[in-house]
Amino acid sequence: MLIGRRPPNKKPVNRAPFNPEEERRKMRLPKEGEVLGLVIGMMGGSRMKVTCKDGKERMCRIPGKLRNKIWVKDGDVVIVEPWEIEGDKKGDIIWRYFPLQAKILKEEGYI
Repeated sequence: MLIGRRPPNKKPVNRAPFNPEEERRKMRLPKEGEVLGLVIGMMGGSRMKVTCKDGKERMCRIPGKLRNKIWVKDGDVVIVEPWEIEGDKKGDIIWRYFPLQAKILKEEGYI
């Protein structure tokens, strides 16, 4: 191994231009038993307070299989799956929308 040698220049990635209609079509919507929500506070330990569209405020957590894949912060729009037991107070966050996707949801009246 040579010290101080730079790696060869990488070629730029050719990406398709942004298409908002494509983004609308492939966006995930809540399914049966899922609710849209807005994160209003971080409680620590991968738990957060979420105000859901059904008018309830739930303490939600990020399940272990998603903990390192999605990063959630205050003000994010998420999909919440209420628990079977204490479903009015607790739930799991299973999806986080990007800011552009949240804007599209607001325009279409989901939020």
